[in-house]
Amino acid sequence: MDVSNLAWALTIGAIAALILVDLFTVSSKPHDVMFKEATLWSIFYIGIAVIFGLWVWGSYGSQYGTEYFAAYLVEKSLSVDNLFVFVIILTQFAVPSIYHQRVLLIGVILALVLRAIFIAVGAAALAAFSFTFVIFGAILIWTGVGLFRHWDEDPDPSENFIVSRIRKKMATVDEYHGTKLFVRLDGKRFATPMFLVMISIGATDLLFALDSIPATFGVTSEAFLVFAANAFALLGLRALYFLLKGLLDKLIYLSLGLSIILIFIGIKLVLTFVHEIYLSVPKIPTLWSLAVISLILIVSTVASLIKSKRDPNAKAHAGRVTGSHHSEEGEAKL
Repeated sequence: MDVSNLAWALTIGAIAALILVDLFTVSSKPHDVMFKEATLWSIFYIGIAVIFGLWVWGSYGSQYGTEYFAAYLVEKSLSVDNLFVFVIILTQFAVPSIYHQRVLLIGVILALVLRAIFIAVGAAALAAFSFTFVIFGAILIWTGVGLFRHWDEDPDPSENFIVSRIRKKMATVDEYHGTKLFVRLDGKRFATPMFLVMISIGATDLLFALDSIPATFGVTSEAFLVFAANAFALLGLRALYFLLKGLLDKLIYLSLGLSIILIFIGIKLVLTFVHEIYLSVPKIPTLWSLAVISLILIVSTVASLIKSKRDPNAKAHAGRVTGSHHSEEGEAKL
């Protein structure tokens, strides 16, 4: 895929323009986002992503068009798992609802920066060493197996090493002061809860980038498509949060489905490497990947809604790759 510098510049410029418009218009004044507003913004961002995909399809052919849509679907599905963690962070830190929009926007910007770095490193590694496919595959399989084992658990922001260290080293206040990260009281500087929230969101973005970038490279090796799919999926993440906020608890088996998707893509990456050595070993075509990922998402969503209807007390969980400290201590005592 031969992407010109102009195409890169226009794509990055369009993404930056969308962020700036959002930052200085919609997010400039803190407010509670209603369902109608979230719906309109979700349709807008999904529409932008689809239009971009159609442009890729028309300009570079059906193969790359299919790869882009597969990458976008993977990233969009994984981003829903991000939402579970964001809900936990916003709840545990008791962030006022009028500030949710600004917190999530900063989270999206941090995620874009971190993923751009990971994409550049990943693309360079894949170009230099084909064995990188195996490394990425192993990461995804390990993550998927861990998530499969702990799909019905939630991560605990209090266990975040960076947050706990900051609380020990810095003076903090318990009250929010708007969106300020620091305040000066009686001549002394204090970190606000908003600062800790941003640290937690940033750490979460970093961890999710370690999973999502290898997963997206699993359906396309083109850095341009990986970047675009990640960017457009992330831009719509905030609107998706407000749109699905009331439905997230009903997606009971989504984390389980995502764990299977990660394992599947990990196997696909390993087979891609082995195919280069032994041609008799088949690769998994992108179209098949798109079909399998779509099927898993549909089945997990339908099963979740059926379970939720039969058991109103059942609740969805974000899932975690490793067990909690408490569960590990309990197992050790046994």
